[in-house]
Amino acid sequence: MKTVLIIGAGRSTLSLINYMLNIAEQKNWKIQVADLDLSLVHEKIADNPRAEALQVDVTDEISRVRAIAGADLVISMLPADMHVPVAVDCIALRKHLVTASYVSEGMQQLHQRAVDAGVILMNEVGVDPGIDHISAKKVIDHITGLGGRMLIFESFTGGLPAPESDDNPWHYKFSWNPRNVVLAGSGGAVKFIQEGQYKYIPYHMVFRRTELIDIENYGRFEGYANRDSLRYRSVYGLDDIPTIYRGTLRRPGFCRAWDIFVKLGMTDDSYLMEKAHTLTRRQFLNSFLAYHPTDSVELKLMHYMNIPQDQADLLEKFSYLGLFEDIPLPEKALEKPTPARILQAILEEKWQMKPGDRDMIVMWHKFGFELHGRRRMITSHMVFKGVDHRNTAMAHTVGIPVAIAARLIMEGKILKTGVQIPTTPQIYEPMLDELKTYGITFTEREVPYRI
Repeated sequence: MKTVLIIGAGRSTLSLINYMLNIAEQKNWKIQVADLDLSLVHEKIADNPRAEALQVDVTDEISRVRAIAGADLVISMLPADMHVPVAVDCIALRKHLVTASYVSEGMQQLHQRAVDAGVILMNEVGVDPGIDHISAKKVIDHITGLGGRMLIFESFTGGLPAPESDDNPWHYKFSWNPRNVVLAGSGGAVKFIQEGQYKYIPYHMVFRRTELIDIENYGRFEGYANRDSLRYRSVYGLDDIPTIYRGTLRRPGFCRAWDIFVKLGMTDDSYLMEKAHTLTRRQFLNSFLAYHPTDSVELKLMHYMNIPQDQADLLEKFSYLGLFEDIPLPEKALEKPTPARILQAILEEKWQMKPGDRDMIVMWHKFGFELHGRRRMITSHMVFKGVDHRNTAMAHTVGIPVAIAARLIMEGKILKTGVQIPTTPQIYEPMLDELKTYGITFTEREVPYRI
């Protein structure tokens, strides 16, 4: 009996586990789900006879290796920084690995070792990265297959509240790892190329350089640049493209307000705040503002951040989080009180999805190209809504692609070893076909060419 080991039973794993349990029944497979918190595992596997719960501390090498040794394939749903140790074990034990995360430098360095061991290390098969790759690469390959020359590729994705659950002034709720949201953009300069010119955005400017995008039936969004877009030129076969830009979607107004947190230093995770246990939320905010013997926190914030009087909506966002109130910081914030962790704890109280809330994934691509001497442009978008606060669109669009990739490897339909991402027809065509059965589809239309 073949065995698939899923390591991590967090918020993005419900759809993945359900898919794998259904397949296990058809294929006579065994599904092991491992986590340090067994209650999370039992909550998701229930009493399914095809499932086995394992308590594993992934930071303990012996515990981790013992679990991996019994599997044919491992799916890591751990935080991104834990994938490399798992991958090293998988290579040593000759087990295939699937993750939803970006290929890190450490993961890429394992490529030849994985090839030599005959092991597939499949990464970037979630939603972003993942569905963005497979949907974009299909269009790009079609255009270039017709003899077209790609001139522009832009891609944006966002996990947001569905309109019917959008009930706070930030127009945002957590549907995935809150820490990743708080630290977004802080991993170094954002890189892209625009009209042949290399562009770099330092962290303190990421949320001020935004692009407005309208999507039919869903209104307006704003996108900010994300990570290193340049690395995808070769991945997508676009080494000579003049413009390539990847980013994240939010509703208008979010980025301007989040930029204030960045400029103040409230997303810094590099130091602990002294006597944090004595601070109220108002004092926490005031800690990042200049001293003045009489000015209020609100007035100092407006002066320091150059907020005009007619932009009261910015202050409303801060007020909604209780940052002008003398109420204690969340207990969770005091465990390791860096500014970023304190801010995260405050946001987790206010941005949680409530029972019955629905989230949605919004993805948008723009393809500019020249074909037979004529410049043309195509846009493609996908909007997918979750069912409720547990069965989220985020969990579905991360978990289902991961599960499909794992199934294809287990069935011997993906054979290329080493570090891989889903950009070949062998991978993206069956994935896109199956995603359609779950309602994850793209709408394409030709629009006037514009830069």
